Amino acid sequence: MNKNERLVSIDEKYIGKSTRTAYFPLVAEKAEGVKVIDLDGNEYIDMISSACVVNTGYNHPEIVKATKEQIDKYIHFTNDYFYTEPQVNLAKELVRITPGDFDKKVIFGFSGSDAIDSAIKIARAYTGRSKLISFVGAYHGSTYGAISLSAIDTNMKRKIGPLLPEVFHLDYPNILNKDKSITEDEFADIEFNKFLDNFNYYIPKEEVAAIFIEPIIGDLGLIKPPKKFMKRLREFCNDNHILLIVDEIQQGFGRTGKWFSIEHFDVIPDVVVMGKAMASGFPMSAVVSRSEIIDSIPMPGQLFTLQGNAVASVAAIKTIEIIEKNHLLDRANIVGEYIKERFKKIQRKSSYIGDIRCLGLSIGVDLEDKSGKYFSSDLVKKICYRCFEKGLILIYLAGKTLRVQPPLIINDSEVEKAMDIIENSFEELEEGKIRDEILDKIKGW
Repeated sequence: MNKNERLVSIDEKYIGKSTRTAYFPLVAEKAEGVKVIDLDGNEYIDMISSACVVNTGYNHPEIVKATKEQIDKYIHFTNDYFYTEPQVNLAKELVRITPGDFDKKVIFGFSGSDAIDSAIKIARAYTGRSKLISFVGAYHGSTYGAISLSAIDTNMKRKIGPLLPEVFHLDYPNILNKDKSITEDEFADIEFNKFLDNFNYYIPKEEVAAIFIEPIIGDLGLIKPPKKFMKRLREFCNDNHILLIVDEIQQGFGRTGKWFSIEHFDVIPDVVVMGKAMASGFPMSAVVSRSEIIDSIPMPGQLFTLQGNAVASVAAIKTIEIIEKNHLLDRANIVGEYIKERFKKIQRKSSYIGDIRCLGLSIGVDLEDKSGKYFSSDLVKKICYRCFEKGLILIYLAGKTLRVQPPLIINDSEVEKAMDIIENSFEELEEGKIRDEILDKIKGW
């Protein structure tokens, strides 16, 4: 038993099963840039950015320096009773980079899940309404409010009810279901009319507080809805005094080539929820909205003891600075285009690659066997595990989609090496060289 396996066995003894969906027996000992080194000294290129958390890469030297300097001053000073400069400075930056030319304020938290709960509270408080709309396939997090809005896996809801009342899950406008005989705009109209039927038949729209949507739905397979649908959704919310709340937890902070994925739709949301990549690995989340919406809850309705922690705030400020200074939004588009073209090259020689979706460095690649010999889930498992054996961290979504989301700082030689490993793994899959025993090793979700 090697060091990784030994640690995994201890983990399984002491850590709750519901907190982990491990894909590989990988235990990090050190990480820097896009590289992760495990306990046995093996090196990996991380193509998922530690679940879209380290958009600036692991242990960026400027972030390490800034946080060390803050630690020397103080790690935490209560923001509940007094004030801290890092929190105020970060709030100003978030107001600046989020969509919307109006007065905004910020609520801080620790994870995307609690930020979703905060958004639920302000939506109900501001509108005086109770009903909430989400979409089938959504993953919003694991706190009670976030789980109530999520609809991606029944295991998220088993044995823990009752959950939040007055939550309705409607069909997401999945462009992959579009008939080839119609245009994207025609598909958008069809899907939006289906969306409206829910309000014609059983949901009183005057009782709806907010509609929550992932502009790029992540765990369903990194799928972008039609732009026209999003614009009509904005109009519907305007006409019916409903808040449009966008979940940018996975796609935000530059991942799609813009600060937030909603910007690709020329739509201004009422509320932006963010987390994950905000502080490059420090626990941090935020809700940004119009000042009057944020202030609709009286004190202490949004009080968290460690909210806007000074060290995490400094890390987030430096994260924003690094993304802007190094033009990482543009870099995401350039590298994303390279990866997409490499997958198209592989597709021409592969029997198993279907749809390829790319928006910046948020890339989904569907695998399917049109002959029906292999399940899509077996194909993605084989590719991901073989890549792991070759020194690449790559996982899958929805039982069929490769999730390709490397750090925005990945350089040309690193991304070329990563794609070479992926291409070689597909060649081995075609040649039947990836053994079936792998299917018993990989877990995943």
